[in-house]
Amino acid sequence: MIIPLLWLSLGCAPRPEAPPTPALRIVSLGGPVTELVYALGRGDTLVGRDTSSMFPEEALRLPDVGYHRQLSAEGVLSLAPTLVLATAHAGPPEAVDQLRAAGVTVLLLPEEATAEGSRARTLAAGEALDRKQAAQALVEQLDAGLLGLSPLTKAPKVMFVYARGGVALEVAGQETAADEMIRLVGAQNAISGYTGYKPLTPEAAIAAAPDVLLMTARGLESAGGEATIWENPALMATPAGQSRRLIVMDDLLLLGFGPRLPEAARQLTSALAETQTSP
Repeated sequence: MIIPLLWLSLGCAPRPEAPPTPALRIVSLGGPVTELVYALGRGDTLVGRDTSSMFPEEALRLPDVGYHRQLSAEGVLSLAPTLVLATAHAGPPEAVDQLRAAGVTVLLLPEEATAEGSRARTLAAGEALDRKQAAQALVEQLDAGLLGLSPLTKAPKVMFVYARGGVALEVAGQETAADEMIRLVGAQNAISGYTGYKPLTPEAAIAAAPDVLLMTARGLESAGGEATIWENPALMATPAGQSRRLIVMDDLLLLGFGPRLPEAARQLTSALAETQTSP
């Protein structure tokens, strides 16, 4: 019995193992956030996503907890997440508070729909997911992609038209993701004088005189298709309408400011360049 006692006194007895770290279970809220998780190589940790998270394709196989602005805390908690990644757009606040009260870590990433906001979101997600190097690599790719954009020969006036669910068309003013994307590629927003979105009126459309209309694919479908757009008298009275100049892009790609931001900027720049060479 002496030897074991010596072992104990010398600290040589076997020590109990630390409990294993719980497996990371992430619910991501917001399309750009979900894209980031996959881009950082942590898609295997996702157990749920919100309705707006439609890229990459494998995300569609995850349970859908609803739209990130209209959350049900019960639906999220049913997936037993250890971490909820979102932006400040997630809500309502009561639902976020319920998640935290239930012991779930809720991390709100920077939300700004700008290139700088995309960089900040990427680095914050990399920190949270222990993927700092991967996040830095994504930021460097973003910067290189934006620097490599081919400049437009002139700055066309672009009007972003928003449609959803058969409601009246609206157009994007300043401090919107559409405005930021238009300016990012060297074009100019045809709408000025206000922030956010306002209903399209004939007077506003004529005064704006856009060279090109810009829409998302889902928005165009919601509006009834391209033929319906050109039946709108307010749009037909513009230079864009008279020349049938309409650019349509994937919703999340165009407005998400996620990891595919350089690709979105390249697509928009290329489409705008084509409108400048077409009759």
